[in-house]
Amino acid sequence: MSTIVRVQNLSKTFKDGVQALRDVSLDIEEGEIIALLGPNGAGKTTLISALCGITTPTTGRAEVGGHDIVTGYRGARAMIGLVPQEIALEPFEKVINTVEFSRGLFGKPRDNAVVERVLRQLSLWDKRNNRTRELSGGMKRRVLIAKALCHEPRVLFLDEPTAGVDVELRREMWDVVRGLKEQGVTIILTTHYLEEAEAMADRIAVINKGEILLVEEKAALMRRLGRKSLKIELAQQIDTVPDALAPYELERAEDGHALIYHYDTRGGEGTGITRLLQALTREGLTLRDIETRQSSLEEIFVSLVREDAA
Repeated sequence: MSTIVRVQNLSKTFKDGVQALRDVSLDIEEGEIIALLGPNGAGKTTLISALCGITTPTTGRAEVGGHDIVTGYRGARAMIGLVPQEIALEPFEKVINTVEFSRGLFGKPRDNAVVERVLRQLSLWDKRNNRTRELSGGMKRRVLIAKALCHEPRVLFLDEPTAGVDVELRREMWDVVRGLKEQGVTIILTTHYLEEAEAMADRIAVINKGEILLVEEKAALMRRLGRKSLKIELAQQIDTVPDALAPYELERAEDGHALIYHYDTRGGEGTGITRLLQALTREGLTLRDIETRQSSLEEIFVSLVREDAA
């Protein structure tokens, strides 16, 4: 894949002295979905705003499709679709007129076929003659995506696209985003729903205090940083963990009927599970069931941000 968005040493300091971006460098490949994760105030929206021409970076440079975002901003902006966090729509305008108007803003000629395709893709065709004030919050989000897609961009920025959307509609929108990827659209996603990033992203970028902490393929990141846990259900209840089991740093479940063991599959000396089970037998504890689980992206994200704050 070729690089379609290239960010090099980008920084942004506002007039009040707040530095929102600090020497950010990031390459985004054509056709991928990359999730940009970070706590509130981390710099996610500022980075998107800089790439979309809404704010001007203080130092550094960036290109979209080979167009510099400052010196070649018209070419760069024409390649970008942006779905902002805020729902800002003319309440009394029809859906189809809203989308057609957005296409015209980019100097694109009228094309009813393109507008119809976008509206159908987002399940908005039946609502095309509704005024936007008549739509649900989820449907309004879809109209924002339609506005962002109507000029046929190659790069789509989704800034919290499913905020305030119910679970069922959120999953429907995930399917829409996957469909856009299949069409070759590059997608940069910010979200507070980490299961959303886990479900859709090819790569994860974590930003905090205006700095990129890491950029890595999702699967590789979860293999590298994800711990596994072993939940051992016991036939009998225990009040405390036996002293002989202290080296395993076990956690006792609240009801006393289970022990939790955390381990790392990357360890050179093995997981220690076999030794632990033998130790449990020596202590006279009877196993009723065993269950394993791996750390979620949310747990990995929280640990990374905590480490950065330390």
